[in-house]
Amino acid sequence: MERRRVTFAATFLCLLLLLLPELNVVANAQDGAATEPVTPALFIFGDSLIDDGNNNYLVTAAKANYFPYGIDSGGPTGRFSNGLTVVDYGAQYLGLPIIPPYFSLTSFGKHILRGINYASAAAGILDETGRHYGQRTSLNGQISQFQETVALKLPLLFQNQDELTQYLAKSVFLIDIGGNDYLNNYLQPERYDSSRIYDGEGFADLLMNTLTSQITRLYNIGARKMVLVGTGPLGCIPSFLSKSSDNSCVQSVNNLIIPFNSRLTQITNTLNQSLPGSFFVYQNTYDFFYDVIKTPSKYGFTVSTKACCGNGRAGGELTCLPLQQPCADRNQYVFWDSFHPTQAVNAIIARRGYSQYATDCIPISIYQLAQL
Repeated sequence: MERRRVTFAATFLCLLLLLLPELNVVANAQDGAATEPVTPALFIFGDSLIDDGNNNYLVTAAKANYFPYGIDSGGPTGRFSNGLTVVDYGAQYLGLPIIPPYFSLTSFGKHILRGINYASAAAGILDETGRHYGQRTSLNGQISQFQETVALKLPLLFQNQDELTQYLAKSVFLIDIGGNDYLNNYLQPERYDSSRIYDGEGFADLLMNTLTSQITRLYNIGARKMVLVGTGPLGCIPSFLSKSSDNSCVQSVNNLIIPFNSRLTQITNTLNQSLPGSFFVYQNTYDFFYDVIKTPSKYGFTVSTKACCGNGRAGGELTCLPLQQPCADRNQYVFWDSFHPTQAVNAIIARRGYSQYATDCIPISIYQLAQL
């Protein structure tokens, strides 16, 4: 009997340790979150900005499953942050729990009804984007995972097809992708041919035509309420600032992003008209990011040109190094590593996009979209 008690206690302790990071993530939940869900589910598609652990299960160099990642949420979870991501905070504003990563699901019971996160670090709109990192799930692959979920998993949880159709129509679908198509494709001519084939405008057209087809595919599977997130000023991240003699943004890089975001705004309006019953929201992250980098004190930050960890602290191109000691005053930094914002910045982005009085979404906030 005593041996059984010891075995049970050991098993329970192991399970507790495995769950601790996620438990702490929930414990650090955003104040003011909705107490009841305002949408049935949130389905998430994107890259490392919102990957919450999918790449942990892939053979890839694009991983954040080691310290100091997750230092403020109980330990590394696969998030490229010191704590929560924008979609973690966003889910709370919608009254939802933290949305689990697709690859973490060993069963597909009722717990998936609040949504699934399919985002994958290094992924892009184009299938070849990020291939030098190893495995990653491109947007096409993420949509295929969702299609399989709808075809094989979700029908088991509904009485009939009409119920499933209504569930999908009322859920929110968020797509935050495109930055890697520049960082890990167009801006790496030694690895990819895209910059030799297309000028900036042509590449933006290629991305938008591809994305439009992908969004239409999501619509045909059943998505109706979709959020398209713009790309931030990549020329202002520490990876590029380190190459500038005066720590100023690399405008040539930002000039590539501007037409991408402009076209993304345009297709938001176009798709609202061409896909019956759909409603698209554009989330503008570019202007806020540019402003917080230029005037960090306005938002309560003091360091906006260097990363909290990784060689970006001194100017560099790395993510955090394993077991590296990050800066102590993390809430004062805009950037966590050379590419990704801190948890504190993610919280502001979420508030400006998901709350009832959001300022960065067109034509309505994500909270209002969820209520439709």
